[in-house]
Amino acid sequence: MIDDKLLSILVCPVSKAPVEYDREKEELVCKASGLAYPVRDGIPVMLESEARQLTADEKLG
Repeated sequence: MIDDKLLSILVCPVSKAPVEYDREKEELVCKASGLAYPVRDGIPVMLESEARQLTADEKLG
């Protein structure tokens, strides 16, 4: 679970665009860069090396 206040200030370290929290996958998603950052034990891991590439469907959805 990510605090709404924290979520409002987090941005993607690659694109500097805002991120959205995907509660189901426990990830912070940036459609601008096409990356999803994991959230582990409630802590966002905002490292490009830890991010996964979004699929084409995820980018469109």
